[in-house]
Amino acid sequence: MSARREFLKNAALASAALAVKPILEMDLPTGKTVKKPIVLSTWDFGLKANEGAWKILNSGGRALDAVEAGVKITEADPNERSVGYGGRPDRDGRVTLDACIMDEFANIGSVACLEHIMHPISVARAVMEKTPHVMLVGEGALTFALSQGFKKENLLTEPSEKEWKEWLKTSNYKPIVNIENHDTIGMIALDANGNLSGACTTSGMAYKMHGRVGDSPIIGAGLYVDNEIGAATATGHGEEVIRIAGCHLVVELMRQGKSPEKACKEAALRIVDITKNRGKNLKDIQVGFIALNKKGEHGSYCIQGGFSYAMHDESGNRMITPEFYLK
Repeated sequence: MSARREFLKNAALASAALAVKPILEMDLPTGKTVKKPIVLSTWDFGLKANEGAWKILNSGGRALDAVEAGVKITEADPNERSVGYGGRPDRDGRVTLDACIMDEFANIGSVACLEHIMHPISVARAVMEKTPHVMLVGEGALTFALSQGFKKENLLTEPSEKEWKEWLKTSNYKPIVNIENHDTIGMIALDANGNLSGACTTSGMAYKMHGRVGDSPIIGAGLYVDNEIGAATATGHGEEVIRIAGCHLVVELMRQGKSPEKACKEAALRIVDITKNRGKNLKDIQVGFIALNKKGEHGSYCIQGGFSYAMHDESGNRMITPEFYLK
């Protein structure tokens, strides 16, 4: 009788194992289910930036090289008035730039309040690769950039200077959502080797106080990458993103099993709740998150309509409009 019970017990265990195995295999990410390479970036100017990044990704290049090359296109475009060359100045007429970069090994580099350098993202990468530090600011960042061979130049273009002088007549400082005068290009990518990297760069809010720094150069706020889980970047009112360490939160929510879209939504709704609790007008705030996980799944969410992001994979380059809170 004992032998018969043992036989039935073993048979039951074997049957249970066979029943569970397909479920486990379905849940585990495999090479066939991973969508790579893929690159995401914020706003309409992300389309051009994605093209630059895709050239590297599509040839088997590293995600870190792709995101740097991609955002440099936006930094150098004088017609994009919220990033790099041609960016709107602070209230003193000075163009100050912020940027950060992060690779698959959690190496990080950042610059803030940097003047006279066309490509702050490349200076941020130099900080990451050539110094014992992770962030340099102001005159120190400029001195370092010049020591690395970066060229000092005037970043204030005639159209931006003209707008600034017109603003000085009233000096009324009230950032307006979705006119891209306080926005950023954030880019995250998954390369063919399954590695993630990200970059974020901006000229910050137009006519800000000199020395103001938003979320864009702050690892964990404007950008975060965890090569085991995923990556996220943010755009909009940086003070609100900093308040919740936004992109780190998005990645941690993905670690808990949430999809990229649901992680972005939960982070955005946390800003909504905090804003209400602080007695502030939610209509004056815009924040958008985009996220990408290790399977190549992506998603986004923002506080109010008007934000969009660009996505490039093997099917092409296109704009995507996410869901938002304020209807």
